[in-house]
Amino acid sequence: MRRALTVIALGVVIALAALWWTGGFDRLAQWAAAHQRAFQNSIALSLRAVRAGQPEAVTALLSACFAYGVVHAAGPGHGKVLIGGYGAAKAVPMLRLSVIALLSSLGQAVTAVALVYTGVSLLQLGRARMIALTEAIMAPVSYGAIACVGLWLFWRGLRHFRATLPAPQDHHDTHHNHDHDHDHDGICATCGHAHGPTAEQVQNATTLRETLLLIGSIAIRPCTGGLFVLIITLQMGIAGVGIAGAFAMAFGTATITIAVGLGAGALRGGVLAGWASTPRAAQIAALIELAAGLGVALLAGGLLLRAI
Repeated sequence: MRRALTVIALGVVIALAALWWTGGFDRLAQWAAAHQRAFQNSIALSLRAVRAGQPEAVTALLSACFAYGVVHAAGPGHGKVLIGGYGAAKAVPMLRLSVIALLSSLGQAVTAVALVYTGVSLLQLGRARMIALTEAIMAPVSYGAIACVGLWLFWRGLRHFRATLPAPQDHHDTHHNHDHDHDHDGICATCGHAHGPTAEQVQNATTLRETLLLIGSIAIRPCTGGLFVLIITLQMGIAGVGIAGAFAMAFGTATITIAVGLGAGALRGGVLAGWASTPRAAQIAALIELAAGLGVALLAGGLLLRAI
């Protein structure tokens, strides 16, 4: 059964690679962009209805904002790259990974609110200037931070892989014919040495600093759709509705980001399943972390080069 899970997971990875190679993700991005425009029109109509005092319009607005967040996240985005790569690189509990993804999306809404109320209220910036500021400064900073996280994951994977390589031991020269029985901690019962870390030891527990770094690198760049809603509602005198709409978008974005993170974690588990009870498990886990970190760094680096 474990071997079957590994074969299925590798098949999914190959299918995703083929989809990317044949331009399937570009078509997905085009579909997402078209639906974003449609939901933007729905948001604009709902905003006029809210200003006219129609009570049911608020529900329609929040629904349109949530749907906009979903289709926005379905297109290319930096949040999915990092959360997916992190879920693939490390054995993160599903609940923790979901919370990180949710807080990252909500953090984008917080950044959008802070940016709009600082820029419009204090600096008197218009919508065009605000979006230009986001794309010219905050987007590159976010991409750069994510690329650094990817390089960090790559470096950790490289260190973990090197740690799994057997180190020469003196007792091997004189007792190389004895059998090595290891307990569940990876300690040799015969010689008392650990010949490499176990798969569990390779994955370090997620620290608070690590979590904040992940959330901050995504949240630093707000969603342009959220900026649009916040600025328009501020000018219309219904600022509270705009803030609610920005967070509705964030929840919509979070649904896709969480799904990507959990999917990446499931793929990781499937690939490792076939080696779970073998000495190769720690090496395979380290190689996955190394590859995931490199992928995040390359994708974020590409986005950074396009943004500057």
